[in-house]
Amino acid sequence: MWRDDAYLLDMLLAARKIQKYAQGYNFERFEEDEVLQDAIMRRIQIIGEAARKVSLEFKEAHSEISWPDIIGMRHRLVHDYSQIISEKVWETVIKDIPELIDQIEPLIPPDTD
Repeated sequence: MWRDDAYLLDMLLAARKIQKYAQGYNFERFEEDEVLQDAIMRRIQIIGEAARKVSLEFKEAHSEISWPDIIGMRHRLVHDYSQIISEKVWETVIKDIPELIDQIEPLIPPDTD
């Protein structure tokens, strides 16, 4: 479904931006930089919202991707914003985002211009 392709591309682009934003940072610098935190958390929200919109059929066909965790992280950032734990966000940046990129890249159809 073409919409799934569009949502996957949104997820991939947001994940790549997170990596770009976090380049050269460690947790201590991340924790001190509110602008960086906001930028990264916004991109995580975009990933979660796009993941939420991916069709059930696609999610079932690609169960290796942790769809509930991705969507759940978005919900926590949006609805439980006062309970955000910066260590969990940074762990997502360091561990989960590279893994997500590796999982999604092969699923993006080539650009056929």
